[in-house]
Amino acid sequence: MPDTAILHSPRSPATTEHFDVLIVGAGISGVGAAYHLTTQCPDKRFVVLETEETFGGTWWTHKYPGIRSDSDLHTFGYRFKPWRGAPIATAEEILRYMGEVISENDLARHIRYGHHISHASWDSAKKLWTIDAVDKVNDTARRFTCGFLYMCQGYYRHRQGYMPEWPNMAAYQGRLVHSEEWPEDLEYADKRVVVIGSGASAATIIPAMAAKAAHVTMLQRSPTYFRVGRNAIEIAEELRSLGISEDWIHEITRRKILFEQAKFAKMTFTNPEQVKEALLDGIRGIVGQDYDIATHFTPTYRPWRQRMAFVPNGDLFHGIASGKASVVTDEIERFSEKGILTKSGQEIEADIIVAATGFNLNILGDIAFEIDGKPLDFHETVTYRGMMFTGMPNMVWVFGYFRASWTLRADLVGDFVCKLLKHMDSAGKKQVEVALREEDHNMPILPWMDPENFNPGYLMRGMHLLPQRGDKPEWMHNQDYWAEKDEFPQIDLNDAAFIYK
Repeated sequence: MPDTAILHSPRSPATTEHFDVLIVGAGISGVGAAYHLTTQCPDKRFVVLETEETFGGTWWTHKYPGIRSDSDLHTFGYRFKPWRGAPIATAEEILRYMGEVISENDLARHIRYGHHISHASWDSAKKLWTIDAVDKVNDTARRFTCGFLYMCQGYYRHRQGYMPEWPNMAAYQGRLVHSEEWPEDLEYADKRVVVIGSGASAATIIPAMAAKAAHVTMLQRSPTYFRVGRNAIEIAEELRSLGISEDWIHEITRRKILFEQAKFAKMTFTNPEQVKEALLDGIRGIVGQDYDIATHFTPTYRPWRQRMAFVPNGDLFHGIASGKASVVTDEIERFSEKGILTKSGQEIEADIIVAATGFNLNILGDIAFEIDGKPLDFHETVTYRGMMFTGMPNMVWVFGYFRASWTLRADLVGDFVCKLLKHMDSAGKKQVEVALREEDHNMPILPWMDPENFNPGYLMRGMHLLPQRGDKPEWMHNQDYWAEKDEFPQIDLNDAAFIYK
């Protein structure tokens, strides 16, 4: 007789639950995926496994002061639910919006919180995924099987930021924190603060902390591009004043924003100097003509080669203009007892140092994957449109846009998944994977992203972990929503790239 204790140990779950589809993650992508399955594939039984205690992803795990979106909610919000607030929204507002989506569509019954997935194994004989997880609330092992795996876990580690190793860090006598690991007990009123970094997190943290801190210094190795403007969309305000329905306002505003974003993105390639000067003029109009824009806010790269944050109402730059914040553009030589010594010899004293230095890529949720008993080397796969991968059956991954809102792609992928599941049902097939066609075998195999196109630090550090791409549109994630919004609905599921069994 088998030992009962062994049967119920964390390594051997007592029972296995089966679902047609298993969604990993209840962030912006996972909640959207659940909506699309509910509305487009109502016959599919699905579950959402979320490692955190509630929904929200980034908007739940990030706790730093002022946490807000860096893109507009008219397009970052779902296409199926109008956004009624200011375009740049706080985490609290985004969570409220997501909660309404869950409530209005009865999605809560599908979501299991506190479930951390450790292992995923595909069995071609059974045409099933087996998912091993731990219910963290009860410290109990859980096992699930599913026909289709829908990866909506995001792309970075929410509980671990990227912290460079600077010389002499241990000598510092103040408080050192990372923006992604914000401690609840951090008091910064009347404190001298240094924020290392110049991305969207830094641009959010600095004006929020400057309101209470004695002074905040943004220490950057090199400048970043920012867009400055009102936290409002004029056409939405005007339509609302005319009493137009929110559904109409939502659609018209989204279309206008996307039209303007397409023009802007194109200009960063065709006329980058004009775009650069327009961006710098927005900053100059706040900090003044005498401010050293060339040193502190003029990057060496073309606009949009790295993500560009929108600064609502120019709050970061108003903080600099008022003297509550300042910018130092220099490299760190080493830490000192009192703060940071830069390579130019300046010592910046600080009671608190915040490292807003980016994040670490999270490849497939840091889950150990096996395909027919063999560990998966994700880097050896080739991507089909940034969502499916050669040698990985019955799996789709949501990876959004860098130059447009993440959710735009999550919605497109949601439509694709539902179309694919229906196609498989009608054809009586249980397995699908993508494979290079005969005409693709001489195609160059390239890194996931061309550094000349987009090259933030986190991507460059993790390129060896990401899948590869080809040089044809169907074998890459091309970051072009304006093309994909037309291409995705036209994907031919009978194309030779799809192998059914």
